[in-house]
Amino acid sequence: MKVDKHLFRALAQFWNLAYSCFTFEKVDLVPKKGDNKCISWRNLKDIVLAHPDAKKRVDVFDLSIYDLVIFPKALGHVDEAVTDLFDRIDKGVTPVPAILAETFRSLNACRKAGEGRFIGCAQLLLAWFHSHCWKVDKVSYRVFSENYSPLKEVVATPMRDDISMEKWMAILQNLQEEDVEWRAPWLLSDEILYRCRDFDWVPLLGIWGAVGYAPLLVLRQYRSRQFIPVT
Repeated sequence: MKVDKHLFRALAQFWNLAYSCFTFEKVDLVPKKGDNKCISWRNLKDIVLAHPDAKKRVDVFDLSIYDLVIFPKALGHVDEAVTDLFDRIDKGVTPVPAILAETFRSLNACRKAGEGRFIGCAQLLLAWFHSHCWKVDKVSYRVFSENYSPLKEVVATPMRDDISMEKWMAILQNLQEEDVEWRAPWLLSDEILYRCRDFDWVPLLGIWGAVGYAPLLVLRQYRSRQFIPVT
């Protein structure tokens, strides 16, 4: 999926540090759920090409893609923390909280500094944005198909890439509630955990740190009433 740099840079300007969400006018949207040791990409490439075990070669290749696309912190290297998470995924642990945490942490860092390199998967963040703010005709029952993939659908949807950052800023500044597809068509109904006892905020743990997360801000994406958490 090609990253629209103008849209991404404009989107980052609307990240709300206080609430860890995107704030467009009266619209609040948030995605749902020291030194670093690294491994050289060149060393991994040698393993992929020469390892006698075909499954191991595929695993190492998967790890490389996972690091370079999802957690691209050290250019040309795979961070050791990512290898630990990748190993846990193989044991059935979901990577979603870590992906969200590092996405939020990186957006916070970019907003505080006013600039900087986004350390996260820009493609996933833009796919999330398009699924809520790019209204097209969809057939809801397709989500029950075994071959259905929301990411493939986003990639296949024609997108304009000739819109300037200034134009995107103007569009996002004027975004209204009726412009948002609050519940993504591919989202199936399920139970949601929106609070930890009396606490509106919960810690979201990443691989390089943690960030505060308020599930109350995603309730509307489940067609429930949304609340602003206490800070």
